[in-house]
Amino acid sequence: MKSLVLVYLMMVTTSVFAFGPDFPVGPNPQLTPGKLCDTPTTYRYPEHIAYCDRDVTYDTKEILIQKYDEQLGYHIQTLNRADFKIDHFIPLCAGGSNDVTNLWPQHKSIYEITDPVEPLICAKMATGKLKQADAVKLVVRAKTYLNQVASVMRTLNTL
Repeated sequence: MKSLVLVYLMMVTTSVFAFGPDFPVGPNPQLTPGKLCDTPTTYRYPEHIAYCDRDVTYDTKEILIQKYDEQLGYHIQTLNRADFKIDHFIPLCAGGSNDVTNLWPQHKSIYEITDPVEPLICAKMATGKLKQADAVKLVVRAKTYLNQVASVMRTLNTL
């Protein structure tokens, strides 16, 4: 019986690694390296960082999903579109851009983990307790390494 369980676990593990998830668990560094706002509508925070208003078209979102599917082998287009949002890798509130190099299709199972980081980062920036460069490092760490979200939150809560 014990050997059957081990065989089953090996099959499940092998199939997960062989097929991978149908969606990304983080932004792809080649398609979504992140970009700061270079066409600001205003400036924010004591640091006076450039802020871009939200402006991502439906067509841009669909093209981005198609790129992630075709270039990286995901199957986002076959999944429930309501389970995804197009995420700004560097959040707008932290000075991120609407440029396609700052956008990626984020599944709800991922944004449920990472979304609490963004308002806290931006609140700390608003009070001057966190500089943009450090905010970007923290958000990149959280969205790239999901196992680091709790650590990022602890760091933010100590500021």
